[in-house]
Amino acid sequence: MELPSEVVDDLRKRLRRAEGQVRAVESMLADGRECRDIVTQLSAAINALEQAGFRLIASGLTYCIQHPEDAEASGYPLDEVQRLFTKLA
Repeated sequence: MELPSEVVDDLRKRLRRAEGQVRAVESMLADGRECRDIVTQLSAAINALEQAGFRLIASGLTYCIQHPEDAEASGYPLDEVQRLFTKLA
């Protein structure tokens, strides 16, 4: 299944944000920052990754609904995309 370019761009932006947040957590640990600050930053990174996953699955579901035969032929029948969604939920 080919993702629309705007979805790919959005996913890459979200992943770069998560990458920066993970780097910030690592830096905070090295600097001996407070636990609550580190947990807050870690939570933000987790949320960014979850949102990227949900955006990806939403795009896949949309594709499957709009092009069910093509989706199934490319190995992404609707039930498979639904299973992928439950992995994130």
